[in-house]
Amino acid sequence: MTLRKMLLKTINLKYINNNTRILITLIFSLFILKPIFSQEIIDENKSLAKSSLTTNDNDNSKIKIDGVTAVIGDYVVLDSDIDKEYIQLKARGASTDEITRCQLFGKLLEDKLYAHHAIQDSITVNELEIRSNIDQQIDAFLAQIGSMEKLLEYYKMDSEQSLRDEMFKINKSGKLAMEMQRKIIEEIEVTPEEVRLFYNRQLKDDPPFFGTELKVAQIVVVPQIPDAENEKVIKRLKEFKADVIENGASFTAKATFYSDDTASRKTGGKYTLNKKRPQMVKEFREVAFSLQEGEISEPFKTDFGYHIILLDKIRGQEYDVRHILLRPKITQEAINEAKGKIDKIRTHIVNEEMTFSEAAREFSDEKETKFSGGQMINPLTQDYNFELTKMDPDLYAQIQDLKDHEISLVLKDGDRVNPVKFKLITVTDRIDEHKADFARDYLKIKELAEQDKQFKAIEKWQNEKISDTYIKINGDYRSCDFNANWIK
Repeated sequence: MTLRKMLLKTINLKYINNNTRILITLIFSLFILKPIFSQEIIDENKSLAKSSLTTNDNDNSKIKIDGVTAVIGDYVVLDSDIDKEYIQLKARGASTDEITRCQLFGKLLEDKLYAHHAIQDSITVNELEIRSNIDQQIDAFLAQIGSMEKLLEYYKMDSEQSLRDEMFKINKSGKLAMEMQRKIIEEIEVTPEEVRLFYNRQLKDDPPFFGTELKVAQIVVVPQIPDAENEKVIKRLKEFKADVIENGASFTAKATFYSDDTASRKTGGKYTLNKKRPQMVKEFREVAFSLQEGEISEPFKTDFGYHIILLDKIRGQEYDVRHILLRPKITQEAINEAKGKIDKIRTHIVNEEMTFSEAAREFSDEKETKFSGGQMINPLTQDYNFELTKMDPDLYAQIQDLKDHEISLVLKDGDRVNPVKFKLITVTDRIDEHKADFARDYLKIKELAEQDKQFKAIEKWQNEKISDTYIKINGDYRSCDFNANWIK
């Protein structure tokens, strides 16, 4: 069994065959922000650790001498990097019993090959976004471990800054690898004829099973913020702007102390926007791109609250901006009104005075679902079906005890846009586990056909790049049974 298949198995994919290997590329993309640390200094004279390559060897009683196991372009892979891969997989709950050092080593070679050629192709990444993600990672680690001292001891680093610097290197490398993979497959599509041929050749004689799927609808009621609260934050933002312009106050300091955007607060509200790659909501981009260097915008509204933006610098297509976000306060009175409203809606539905769909169209505050009668769209497949085994855990917890067409009790929820909201949920349809059928499951089969085509494109790209990239495999790792031709 290949490493790709084993990792697919660990996340309980319901249909696994040789034609779904491209999915592992997406899985590895989820791991790119993990805190594993590698070294980018090429020294081929270092000692290579001697260890079992074909078994899962994590025996800490053995003394290993860390050394360079491979050089790929401008990158190196250390023997210790493989140990850290095991640690990261276990931390995510994946079974490593059947995963060998050779398999993880091969995965690291692929990562470095992608990153090396991303640089050669002038692919850039948002370094500010990476540093913001590192802040979130460290906060999460501290919540688990308890103190920075323990975290530094765990990763054998002598200071928080050295930890952050090393995390930045590996995060950036992983992000480059992901962007390179995306570039390879971004224009790949499949025609209906290709889907039919794929099904007949690969699936018809031995069709995969598709898991139980549900269609879920919801009605959302959001507390309405009083105009007075909106005016308060608009007034405060105007005061911030005036203080900066008239008194020379620091916009950065105000963003650090007062902004409700926790992601950018530690960097003084800073973001780098690119005109060719939209990153923020439309309203934010429009204001940012309309400013001159040094100019501060008037307060403006997005779904997240009210902002002011300072344009620091324009660098070609990139705009360095700082912003302050303030969220109007949600009063208890508004919360009580929203709760009373959704209680009445539920009563109307239960008493059969209106259907769930009719109530959603008339009363729901969620514009993404209200006009389809509350039907939720699966963000992964862009259709209305949610496979039970892949459903978001929070959503699963809310519907797991519901019978078909039963209305949930009122649920209190929240997200980045609406910290408080109330929901009603119902299961509108259920499709039990079944073997793939071309007509019934066309969209899923199309997705598999597209993934197969993407995998072949990546495989072709990888083979071509291996042949024209400087690659050196050291010591015992040369005896690994690789899928690709790493030993040239």
